[in-house]
Amino acid sequence: MSQTILRSSEDGDRYELASPTALPKAGGFLWNQKMMIQITCRGYATAQFMQPEPSKYAHAPNLEAKTFMQPEQNYYAHHPGRFVYIKDEETDQLFSAPYEPVRAPLERFVFSAGKSDISWTVEHLGIRVEMTLVIPTHDVVELWSVRVTNLTGKLRRISVYPYFPFGYMSWMNQEAEWRQDLGGVVSSSVTPYQKAADYFKNKYLKDKSYFLTETPPVSWEAMQQAFEGEGGLHAPSSLLQQELGRSDARYETPVAVVQYRAELKPNEEREYRFLFGPAYDDAEIRTVRNKYLSKEGFAQTAREYADYIGKGKGCLQIETPDKHVDNFVNNWLPRQCYYHGDVNRLTTDPQTRNYLQDNMGMSYIKPEVARQAFLIAVSQQEKNGAMPDGILLAEGAELKYINQIPHTDHCIWLPVTLEAYLSETGDYDLLKVPVKGMHGDTYTVFERFSRAMDWLLSARDARGLSFIAQGDWCDPLNMVGYKGKGVSGWQTVATAFALRIWANICEQEGKANLAAHYRAGAKEVNDAANAHLWDGDWFARGITDDNVIFGIKKDPEGRIWLNPQTWSILSGAASTEQISRMLQQIDSQLSTPYGIVMFAPPYSGMREDVGRVTQKYPGSAENGSVYNHAAVFYVHSLYSIGESDRAYDVLRKMIPGPSEEDYVQRGQLPVYIPNYYRGAWQKYPRTAGRSSQLFNTGTVSWAYRCFIEGLCGLRGDAEGLCIQPQLPSFWDAIKATRLFRGATFVLHIRRSADVNEVVVKHEGKVLPNARFTNIEPGKTYELSVSIPK
Repeated sequence: MSQTILRSSEDGDRYELASPTALPKAGGFLWNQKMMIQITCRGYATAQFMQPEPSKYAHAPNLEAKTFMQPEQNYYAHHPGRFVYIKDEETDQLFSAPYEPVRAPLERFVFSAGKSDISWTVEHLGIRVEMTLVIPTHDVVELWSVRVTNLTGKLRRISVYPYFPFGYMSWMNQEAEWRQDLGGVVSSSVTPYQKAADYFKNKYLKDKSYFLTETPPVSWEAMQQAFEGEGGLHAPSSLLQQELGRSDARYETPVAVVQYRAELKPNEEREYRFLFGPAYDDAEIRTVRNKYLSKEGFAQTAREYADYIGKGKGCLQIETPDKHVDNFVNNWLPRQCYYHGDVNRLTTDPQTRNYLQDNMGMSYIKPEVARQAFLIAVSQQEKNGAMPDGILLAEGAELKYINQIPHTDHCIWLPVTLEAYLSETGDYDLLKVPVKGMHGDTYTVFERFSRAMDWLLSARDARGLSFIAQGDWCDPLNMVGYKGKGVSGWQTVATAFALRIWANICEQEGKANLAAHYRAGAKEVNDAANAHLWDGDWFARGITDDNVIFGIKKDPEGRIWLNPQTWSILSGAASTEQISRMLQQIDSQLSTPYGIVMFAPPYSGMREDVGRVTQKYPGSAENGSVYNHAAVFYVHSLYSIGESDRAYDVLRKMIPGPSEEDYVQRGQLPVYIPNYYRGAWQKYPRTAGRSSQLFNTGTVSWAYRCFIEGLCGLRGDAEGLCIQPQLPSFWDAIKATRLFRGATFVLHIRRSADVNEVVVKHEGKVLPNARFTNIEPGKTYELSVSIPK
């Protein structure tokens, strides 16, 4: 792939893809606190909004079960999307923008993923079509502009047909018609239900979808089958006629198609504006139309939404020898962190581990949001100190899907994520805040964290190993401990790590006895891991209900797992010698060109004492993929022991590119980190590295933390900012601009043969312990940082 196929804008705010076929699933996403839309370069879209549970306003052609966003989403002709057909009225030649459904070869194609808008430029048959999508900061509506331009030297007569399918809305009740009074096609449905109680739940759902036009069309179509006829979506029969049929849809699959006729002089252009979204009633549709559907309404919305996204710009700007990494860290990684903490993945019951880790990222972007998340989370603590499987964020919300399955890891994430928040803010006063719980009990934040640590110490078997129940961080390890006896190797060492962190915080708070208690607990847990889980070169993944140890040398599949090794480093369970052995095995057994896999070899079939992870396709998701969340834990552990080259190598491979081959193999733009890339590199090399295209992932908060605190070495403590950069050995210098506690730090970091430890100078004076204290908000500090050659 040449640089003309995929390139970033000079300021890094956009990535432009010049082919609809090289990376066919590549796309971008926009969100606000009520909606999200992910759309591909070819025009297929997946959108949802909250009411308060996730809902859709454009549906698949069959009734969908309610599921999460799917990995490696498959697209097909009738998949929901946003398209425009163009017909030459003199020759009847037809093409569509962005590319689907006609798939005509194009003279020019540009898909442009911006931070606050998504756009396309398509040229064919001497006509340019420019499509742009923006959304508001609060409302649930898509704002589409379509501009057509005559690129030839002669008069052109064309028809323009925006095609926005509503899909199969309901088996109970669905219809659509042109509404002259509203200026668009409006579809109506009734969300299917069976229980009488659900009628009252559903009564005020937004069961209408609308497509509104600013410019009145000459004709329209509201019935999918009438639009397609016998030609199908590649060549709809209705486009052979002078005008669309003006049909309505009466318990038939609805669609919104409108027609504009345009006579364009040479270089003349026409612009059309449309709104697409859900509504409860006609009054809401009128309100949305009046608010947004005008040139100024679109311009104001674009400005406001750009400002909204700009609030997530993060706290770090870097200049390194790798400009692709600079672009990602400076522009796209904080944006993805902001999305996670801003909307909690658009769910009303995020898993507790996800909620805490997603909001850990907000420590670097909007610390007040992270602070509130801790208070909300601990307010839902169980009476016995355990944390629930999910955090309820809306009135009437219930624990659903995976949150109805008992997992044992959720308490671990409290101190693990709090550590980042305290390092960033120094806000130890948070620990003193009293929090009334859902059971009527009141404890301070400090007391609630201590109760969670006590629960972790209690949730162990006679050997001192942590129970797994029906899953730990790895959800589909659901049959290791479902009988109540199985234990988790990862959870055991992760418990020790959580206890170590909490002991340090206790000490900072002047509670030496508690600190000693939790350190003793961590040692006890680590000792148990070494006694029962060490297999000579790595730690086992766990022990089943039937006392079978797994994740060991004799296992033909699932032999070595990354997480237990990572967290044994963090917890202190692994000695220097053990770490050396583990790193060699990780390098030889888990390393691929696309990153470190979660375990290897992947399972090829069901193992009933391990669980459904073994039933997932080999190399996909948790079954031995490059699962970036596990990989980024590994990066964090590597920086903790000064393994800067290994750490950077793994971190860099999370970002697509920069080579042509890598972009094509992954199939994704470098505008987010996906939850996984396919593994099974040796078994299935053709599909290895393929992106899941899912941007919901706990990876990103950790990745941002690793760039800030690991690579750049800019981590706070109670007194100030500690400076310990860990550049890869092949870099001589970087520049970093760090926002920290209201001040701006500009650091020039360079290798020097004159130092054997990190030396930091401010205004010519060496800072003791490479730490900057007495920070004054609003000030800018220029620092010179020398690191050993």
